[in-house]
Amino acid sequence: MKRDNTIRLLVVDDHLIFRLGLIQSIQSEPDMAVVGEAATGPQAIQMYCQLRPDIVMMDLRLPMMDGVETTAAICEQFPDARIIVLTTYERHEDIFRALHAGASAYLVKSVLREELVGAVRAVYSGQTYLPSEVAVRLAQRQGHPDLSAREREILELIVKGCSNKEIGATLHIAEVTVKVHVRHLFGKLKVRARTQAVTTAIQRGIVHLD
Repeated sequence: MKRDNTIRLLVVDDHLIFRLGLIQSIQSEPDMAVVGEAATGPQAIQMYCQLRPDIVMMDLRLPMMDGVETTAAICEQFPDARIIVLTTYERHEDIFRALHAGASAYLVKSVLREELVGAVRAVYSGQTYLPSEVAVRLAQRQGHPDLSAREREILELIVKGCSNKEIGATLHIAEVTVKVHVRHLFGKLKVRARTQAVTTAIQRGIVHLD
């Protein structure tokens, strides 16, 4: 049962040591309580359905489903969900995708404890919380055309070093169709070569080298 004025949190992170440290930090606050923890996206969704916490602390790099997919799945089922992304990544596309999926705040793991708990209280009260450096990166992202789902698939395969022929075979589309998508993709990224596309995609956080 929820205690009056106690903020109930679900912590989602696949790194056990970090997760335990975060839980300990949160539990030291008199108005906060961790009611559950999860290490994967599917676990997080299951725990949210069972516990209905006030706040979810969500990492982006998770096994099985990433943090953006998990955030979107929770928010689709529970539109009033309040999710704070807490991650090591602060690239343009990561921030944009997380907020677009429904996150209410975006913090990096180097954040000071005082700012972290302040963000929890702000989101609990219904606010959106973005540190200045995150807001700047989000603003820098504006003006970049969005990639289609197919273009993202092709870009990820380009990053892996696949040729147009290999991409076509993987996605079950004609090589000429791949070439059309690649041309559109290069135009959106404002690059002329595959190496430039790879560098730009990694820098912006559109794809990651795990």
